[in-house]
Amino acid sequence: MNYLKAILSGLAAIFLAYLVVLWPVLRQFNGHTAIGVDVLSLGFSSPLLWILASLFFALFFAAGRIRNKPLKTFLFWIPALLFSTVLVTFLALFTCALVRFRHP
Repeated sequence: MNYLKAILSGLAAIFLAYLVVLWPVLRQFNGHTAIGVDVLSLGFSSPLLWILASLFFALFFAAGRIRNKPLKTFLFWIPALLFSTVLVTFLALFTCALVRFRHP
């Protein structure tokens, strides 16, 4: 169970840090429909992303070890499962679109 908590904490931390880093960029494209993949790849080269991901991982991992069940559910399980599910769904959608619409 500790491995599952660590994996969920890591996935949720990376996705949450990625959203925090890209939020100002995505807010500028409010009315535009096509922003391109370059904007989405901006965040991975940012050191701020990895610093925030480390801090969020520590926060989620510590929240996963709380003995109080309602507090653990509110601070760990709900955010970790929500962000991990959104990340996996986004990656599956991107992979499916890449396979489906690949040019020959």
